[in-house]
Amino acid sequence: MRFPTRSVLPGLLTAALLVAGTAACTYRNAPGTAAGQATAAQRTGGGAELTDGSRTEVALVPGGAHPYFQPWKAAGAGAKKTYGLGAVTFDETAEWDQQKQNNLLSTLAARGYNAFGVFGVSPTDINTTFADLKSQGFPVASLGSCPAGGTDEADFCLSTNVELAAYKATKAAIEAMGGKGTLVHLTGNNVDANTQLRIKGVARAVKESGGKVRLLQTVTDIDTDLGTAQKAVSDLMAAKGAQITGIVATAYNPAVAAADTVKSSGSKAKVIAIDDDAKILSGIRQGTVTATVVQNPVGQAEIGVWALALLQTKQCTVRDPGVEVDSGSFVVDKANVADYDKARQAKTAQLKQEFADKILACG
Repeated sequence: MRFPTRSVLPGLLTAALLVAGTAACTYRNAPGTAAGQATAAQRTGGGAELTDGSRTEVALVPGGAHPYFQPWKAAGAGAKKTYGLGAVTFDETAEWDQQKQNNLLSTLAARGYNAFGVFGVSPTDINTTFADLKSQGFPVASLGSCPAGGTDEADFCLSTNVELAAYKATKAAIEAMGGKGTLVHLTGNNVDANTQLRIKGVARAVKESGGKVRLLQTVTDIDTDLGTAQKAVSDLMAAKGAQITGIVATAYNPAVAAADTVKSSGSKAKVIAIDDDAKILSGIRQGTVTATVVQNPVGQAEIGVWALALLQTKQCTVRDPGVEVDSGSFVVDKANVADYDKARQAKTAQLKQEFADKILACG
């Protein structure tokens, strides 16, 4: 299964707070908001003015069931209310199958949805799906993952820079290891382009150690489910645990499994995880997990729905169709675990301003 993970921060274990720039134009209050009392979400991104989104119906469609996408539900519902949209739905197939996702998208279009935020199942085939939706006049956003290769048939891609996120995670691990030792990388589907980018990011950080850190093993294809990941990590620690001084997990299920296994085994290995599962955050507070790299799924959905509404109403176009935008990734450790979400909120505000001022062209 493909997992959605995707600036370098000056400090290894700090999260950058990115401040939104000055609004380029005026904005109009969303329905139900009195003049002069616009919400923070409305005030940012002032260069793009949604005048009436009541006929816009947005479908957020991940590639399949995965905990990463759950924040899209609340973010989509919030965007619907904030901007007075006709509808926002979250729908997914039970299996990670591109044809089944295509069928679902066709069904949603037939039900009246007219804008789509999609995490494609197949990075090599999803452009065909995007092109089909676009040929019917629907605006499309590639959310959480960009297509493989150099072409994106969606209007834009808003996703984590997965190579950069993996690089930051590995640099954090190496720092926690004291700059030397033996590292293991746990990740997702080996044939996935995103996995290869994560592998590249880890390798770059290891290379920068000047030979002081050795990458013992990269374990792929273990993000199918938590049980698969737990068995793989348990087997790894039983066979090579004594050699391992650091673990970088760049996929969700391996991260949770690594946190559990290190805690139960009493291993001293430094664990750098991905995302903010409750077990991982608890591990950071207790000291069994050194840090985690969190992503910005809320920002992907919130900004994605807003931008799609502007495209669907024909108020804006994309200056550079298919543009890729990094939705942000942030290192969280014991020092900032209590308030790390402030960095994500600031990044989301900055993204909205970036779309308004640079990504979109609005008449």
